[in-house]
Amino acid sequence: MKILVTGGSGFIGSNFIHYWLSRHPDDEIINFDKLTYAANPESLKDLESNSHYQFVQGDICDESAVDSVMSSGVELVVHFAAESHVDRSIDDPLLFVKTNVIGTYTLLNSAKKHGNIRFHHISTDEVFGSIDFGSNLQFSEETPYDPSSPYSASKASSDHFVRSFGKTFGLPITITNCSNNYGPYMNPEKMIPRMITNIIDGKKVPVYGKGENFRDWLYVTDHCSAIETVVNKGKIGETYCIGGLKETSTNIDLVKRVLNLMGKDESQIEFVTDRPAHDNYAVSWEKLHNELGWEPQETLDSGLQKMIKWYQENEAWWREAKTEAEAFYQRLAASRQK
Repeated sequence: MKILVTGGSGFIGSNFIHYWLSRHPDDEIINFDKLTYAANPESLKDLESNSHYQFVQGDICDESAVDSVMSSGVELVVHFAAESHVDRSIDDPLLFVKTNVIGTYTLLNSAKKHGNIRFHHISTDEVFGSIDFGSNLQFSEETPYDPSSPYSASKASSDHFVRSFGKTFGLPITITNCSNNYGPYMNPEKMIPRMITNIIDGKKVPVYGKGENFRDWLYVTDHCSAIETVVNKGKIGETYCIGGLKETSTNIDLVKRVLNLMGKDESQIEFVTDRPAHDNYAVSWEKLHNELGWEPQETLDSGLQKMIKWYQENEAWWREAKTEAEAFYQRLAASRQK
């Protein structure tokens, strides 16, 4: 099978390509990536000599570039490419509209033109909005959309476009809405890798507000196995929610876990001003488990141990991105003080 992976040089995409080729070595993968700040070609350097892997630099908003790769015999599209950082979406919402909405439309239209190619869309639980403190609610496939940030609004729009192409044009689509991922190859602008790299550098660990917001955390390899399950077994036209935990974790609990696993104490915690529209998330993966037999393999502690070890051993991969991430946070803090 020939697979087009969009955004394959990003965090989840690069993990997916490694995962898929390790399990399906006879398949071919085209990695179509614009190589924005969030991508790192080094993540897939070990595959450069693999004849079943091809990298094409391109923008998912570029119709001719998309048509060129889509017409090369692609049988499956796995669409990761997206702007995904909430803080950046608050800083520049239009960029998220362009990439996440127009880019997704461009891919869908091309898949339709080239024979109604099977299309799997990677989305987020953030499209569902926020869960109130003290609530036992979990997001599911039946939860109404209620996005809070420009990021989640752009992903909600892309989800609707994907469904509309399935219903109107018969495009064979599936969608997965995942919880917060973590693992190797994750840009250090995000919460967990920023925390780990700050600790490695002997710096304080910033925590928004009081750290009371809660999340479901999904180890990236578990996410990859869930996508594989949906691609191979999922019902066309269906949506599946992917979570990684049986119980959510508050941000402050997560920080304390990482500090403990890295042999540090709570004196390194620094509470900072909360960000706008700071949501809470909890995800039910009951449908994916009951209908397709999937469940996560990593606990939060086991996943964090693997991730910490990877960042400790791969400083050359993250050091430059770390510098860029901290510069972004300094600019963001300055803009919010105006």
